[in-house]
Amino acid sequence: MKPALALFCCLIGWCGTGITAHAQQRLLVQGKGQLAIIEPDGQASWSMKWGGIHDVHVLPNGHILVQQGAAKIAEIDPATKAVVWSYDSATQNGNAGKKIEVHAFQPLEDGRLMIAESGVPRIIEIDREGQLLKEIALKVEHPHPHTDTRLARKIASGNYLVCHEGDGVVREYDGPSGQLVWEYEVPLFDQSPKPGHGPEAFGNKCFAAVRLTNGNTLIATGNGHSVIEVTPAKKIVWEIHQKDMPGITLAWVTTLEVLPNGHFLIGNCHAGPGQPQVIELDPQTKQVVWQFEQFETFGNDVSNTQVLDITGTLR
Repeated sequence: MKPALALFCCLIGWCGTGITAHAQQRLLVQGKGQLAIIEPDGQASWSMKWGGIHDVHVLPNGHILVQQGAAKIAEIDPATKAVVWSYDSATQNGNAGKKIEVHAFQPLEDGRLMIAESGVPRIIEIDREGQLLKEIALKVEHPHPHTDTRLARKIASGNYLVCHEGDGVVREYDGPSGQLVWEYEVPLFDQSPKPGHGPEAFGNKCFAAVRLTNGNTLIATGNGHSVIEVTPAKKIVWEIHQKDMPGITLAWVTTLEVLPNGHFLIGNCHAGPGQPQVIELDPQTKQVVWQFEQFETFGNDVSNTQVLDITGTLR
């Protein structure tokens, strides 16, 4: 669960159709080597040089917790653009000399931090001094530092819900014991895998998973170009695929959130110019409520975006 002030909603506008993209709230976005805050008029009020990311959180004090390089997590004070805290998974808590990448992390209560470390692979919890408080091993059938994990979250039950990109599987681990308690292999829907990152590619490299209040799991299938909802018994009860939304082509479906109004927020990475980078979808009607695109400014690799100054509960 991300902080309430990081709730992303109410964006409207289509840059690719000549209408200036704008937001009803301030937007934090990373792309083309910059991290920026976009104001409601579509203009940047703050920016700094920053490389690619797969996860980002805004803390209650307004600081930005973001990936830095392959394995470091950094806390940025926007007022000074200074990194005021960092943790390097490549060198700390037993990882020195190992090939490590970090693609997911999550601020927890009392200042603790959960980190999913690919290459080990494991989930750890640390305090602000970097002390290791907890460690669980992850099941990985096709190990690689770049694909062991994508987004991982500690959910309301205290368990960990982890997307294993290289395996094409979402796995749930018991919080106290670390034992595997549930897993779901993302289907290929009778298609053959195709390499690449754009709309023409295909696979089941899942990126994000959300545990819904009804007990089902919502999954962003990555290069599967889809979002699916599955029951604990692994039955698909809701789905939307690459060409199901008029005028929109889903490519690498990345971050996935459920807004307080029940709408789904979908990240659409590597889709190319003229395609939205973020979509809000009403799952009941499968109608697009709004879409956001600033391809010229942020490019083709926008995987995570956050809105600022919003109250409410995000799943």
